[in-house]
Amino acid sequence: MKKTILLTTAALLATAHLAFAEDTIRIATEGAYPPFNYVEPDGSLKGLDVDMANALCEEMKAKCTIVAQDWDGIIPGLLAKKYDAIIASMSITEERKQQIDFTNKYYTTPLAVAVPKDSTIKSVSVEDMKGKVVGAQASTTQANYTTDFYAKGGAEAKLYPTQDEAVADLQNGRTDAVVSDKFVAVDWLNKAGKDCCKLLGDIPGSETQAGIGIRKGETELKERFNKAIDALVANGTYQKITKRYFPFDIY
Repeated sequence: MKKTILLTTAALLATAHLAFAEDTIRIATEGAYPPFNYVEPDGSLKGLDVDMANALCEEMKAKCTIVAQDWDGIIPGLLAKKYDAIIASMSITEERKQQIDFTNKYYTTPLAVAVPKDSTIKSVSVEDMKGKVVGAQASTTQANYTTDFYAKGGAEAKLYPTQDEAVADLQNGRTDAVVSDKFVAVDWLNKAGKDCCKLLGDIPGSETQAGIGIRKGETELKERFNKAIDALVANGTYQKITKRYFPFDIY
């Protein structure tokens, strides 16, 4: 009898441990895309994506771990089950949806073009970019636009592993323009100072939505995230988080 009780207790403990483990959500972000995600000198991850991830996990009452992953390997890492979700300002595109699934959006942004302060480029049109060197972060919607439109229209496309490297070359005069997520460009320009560069303008029709990337078939996890996003928007937590970074609505 005692043995049966001990076995039953052990089984309950094992089940409880399993349930706890299953409610630990592993999240990846890039860590090189300020102000959405970046690494502090002490090695901690910060940014809007990180704040949003923590708030979503609190709303879902789930324990979460957040790790940094290079952008080029972030989808392969998800597919290899190194983590369960990507919260890294990833735009929801048809191409990506062939590999992974997405939650509902958690913000919306257009693409924009930044140029040096003394640039003679008049507009973001393909014609005005002809003969210019245009930079962008590789494997992003901005890179796709740069290669699909500007490069085909006569510009030279230069793609970089990170956003920081793309804007560094603009600052150092190695490119004539950079295509960027507008919100990232605004944050960078505010920090770079007025003597550096300026926002040339938004790219018409380039608006995209950022969502949380998950593996296909993870329906329950997707719905948990969707409900949590809706809850944060409804209870004001979403607005509190975004106002830390932007004085305007990004939803």
